Amino acid sequence: MTMATVRHDWTHEEVKALFEMPFNDLLFKAASIHRENFNPNEVQISTLLSIKTGACPEDCKYCPQSGHYKTDLERERLMEVEKVVEQARLAKQKGATRFCMGAAWSDPKDRDMPYIEKMVREVKELGLETCMTLGMLDNEKAHALRDAGLDYYNHNLDTSPEYYQQIITTRTYQDRLDTIDNVRDAGMKVCSGGIVGMGEQAADRFGLLMQLANLPQQPESVPINMLVKVKGTPLEDVEDLDHFEFVRTIAVARIMMPKSYVRLSAGRTAMNEQMQSMCFFAGANSIFYGDKLLTTENPQADTDMNLLKKLGMKPEERHDYSDEAYEASLSSAIADKATSELFYEAN
Repeated sequence: MTMATVRHDWTHEEVKALFEMPFNDLLFKAASIHRENFNPNEVQISTLLSIKTGACPEDCKYCPQSGHYKTDLERERLMEVEKVVEQARLAKQKGATRFCMGAAWSDPKDRDMPYIEKMVREVKELGLETCMTLGMLDNEKAHALRDAGLDYYNHNLDTSPEYYQQIITTRTYQDRLDTIDNVRDAGMKVCSGGIVGMGEQAADRFGLLMQLANLPQQPESVPINMLVKVKGTPLEDVEDLDHFEFVRTIAVARIMMPKSYVRLSAGRTAMNEQMQSMCFFAGANSIFYGDKLLTTENPQADTDMNLLKKLGMKPEERHDYSDEAYEASLSSAIADKATSELFYEAN
């Protein structure tokens, strides 16, 4: 058995033992597993756009978009398709390979689906991977999104089953698991992770990673968010999570889900370069790129690129384009090669 065997039978005791390893040993183990499965010097780049902001009926205690709390967030209606596609085009120009679209809904309504499906099709035509997070999905809507060409669906478990009711009461943990099942049944890839630093106990971080790793099929993408405290939400004054504990969470996620992309997600503005670098060493190999994550600040794109350059890292290139975009890029590559061969001797 190699270190990178994918398992779905992790126990609480095993996960606790990983978290309690000496820090250097834990990072070495995680980095070794990372190297078995990925290029350790490449980072997958995603950009996230809020396509409908605020007035969400859910009561997630961390979220400024919840209609239950009084924050300074301005509510916005569903964006026009053309504006979304323009933002996707800009994201691609800045190096993103995946474009994620998020709407503050409990679940998408029938009247919204034609617009949502059109967004997916048009963003896909740019040669980007597509991802959406729209709340709960039934089987029918999951298949509709897949038919439109959606690659990934994001639906976080947020925390452990035991702590979940302290954070959200308007939907159940099982609702979240059902949505992931519907996404899988439709043939889409799953993006699912959680948030740490919400006042949970260490056992809840163990429980979250156990739930994700022990799914019948592990998520292809696992975002690990550090809580961004927003004034007006119930968690605005929660105690900060120790940064070493966050790095440990990244490392254990990498060990338990060796084939998944582990995304260093929300909360990066509170992390210095050294902490982010430690997370990359611990197995994080995906980031959200751009100035905002839905409604909270994110390090600016230039800052990210400067850090990657310092570390000798580079954005991961994407090769599984849509058929149309792939044919166009292939034709362009052939033309470029022919031109370079024509003029090579003159250089």
